[in-house]
Amino acid sequence: METGVVRCAQLEDMDRLAAFLEAANLSTDGIKDAIEYFLIMENDSGDIKATLGIEPHGEVGLLRSLVMSASASENDLFVLFEQILMLARDRNLNSLYLASNKRNSLDFFRLLGFKQEETEQLPEVLFESDHVKHILTVDNSFFLKLSM
Repeated sequence: METGVVRCAQLEDMDRLAAFLEAANLSTDGIKDAIEYFLIMENDSGDIKATLGIEPHGEVGLLRSLVMSASASENDLFVLFEQILMLARDRNLNSLYLASNKRNSLDFFRLLGFKQEETEQLPEVLFESDHVKHILTVDNSFFLKLSM
């Protein structure tokens, strides 16, 4: 299947994006404020196929809300990450962080250049994030960092 069109989300995408995230049981908190930091991958019919966003905190960003539909491919995932890294650079972020509890994803993120980061080493500004506060309560959670 062909990779869909990837574009920056806009305010008018908010309802569709929120519904897509809610269907995946993800929080939509803070998305409206950071809508210009979200990417949407659409299929030929204009349906959302995948999304990935950045929660900005000054010069650092926290990756969040990665959702891929069943029709999305491994290649789509790589394209989405390639585009989010370009977006982070365009927005002058100097570091990207991600939080997960899925150890089987470590190899993929290391391939993209992410390195494991101890919680104590995280920038103070990230501890203001509700998403980070939640992740800190999840068993086996870890953080990764990519310097831009």
